[in-house]
Amino acid sequence: MKLLRFGELGSEKPGILDSGGQIRDLSSIIQDINPSTINDSTFDMLVNQDLSALPVVSANTRLGACVGNVGKMICIGLNYSDHAAETGATPPSEPIIFMKVNSAICGPNDDVRIPKTSEKTDWEVELGFVIGKTAKYVAEENAMEHVAGYCIVNDVSERAFQAERSGQWTKGKSCDTFGPTGPWLVTKDEIPNPQNLKMSTVVNGKTYQNGSTSTMIFGVKFLVHYLSQFFTLYPGDIVSTGTPPGVGLGVKPDPVFLKAGDEMRLEIEGLGEQHQKCIPD
Repeated sequence: MKLLRFGELGSEKPGILDSGGQIRDLSSIIQDINPSTINDSTFDMLVNQDLSALPVVSANTRLGACVGNVGKMICIGLNYSDHAAETGATPPSEPIIFMKVNSAICGPNDDVRIPKTSEKTDWEVELGFVIGKTAKYVAEENAMEHVAGYCIVNDVSERAFQAERSGQWTKGKSCDTFGPTGPWLVTKDEIPNPQNLKMSTVVNGKTYQNGSTSTMIFGVKFLVHYLSQFFTLYPGDIVSTGTPPGVGLGVKPDPVFLKAGDEMRLEIEGLGEQHQKCIPD
């Protein structure tokens, strides 16, 4: 299934994509796509619905983030061997963990706001996975039982905030609109192998990222296991798993950074596309 949320910011309704690619309104069946409904019992119920009996939503309707009321968004840094190489970093021996504050999360096609003092705002297409079952001290062989599905995350990053000023990465990752998420939460049955998905980022018509989840250092199964050793993962939590090479910072000889008026298109195989325009904050 491809689950989604549609409508004005703060008033999103739950929806589902039917076999013809039309959005169907699920609000007569469930309240939202959120921690209380992201579970096997809800998904089993939705699979048996006659989608043709549900109202069709206009294709021009705004899409919200595919998960509402996210408990936490956890991000993994330098998790692609080829991306680590382009930055000149040594591949980590354990996952690098940082948080993106929830107020950064926005719809997949919402405008990205360039902060007033930004010098180096950058793009990062990432595979996100959504937790569907509480995970604590999970063995790696059981990890996939705790995954509900997958989505695209643009881990928008302000590199000067992130790396050139004191403190942690979080402030360079968490500006408003720095977490476009969606368009869909694709249930895991539709993505049998999350470690072999093509992914790309196009900025102003030029392809910068053209990679694959196959070069991830730490895969989805290991990340569920690893993260659950330190803190509990709850339904609706999102883990953004890192980016392949081709970020603006890595462009040689001169890095390329986002500015107002720029347009991004991000895609991951089986998970849809995002489209964003950059505007001044």
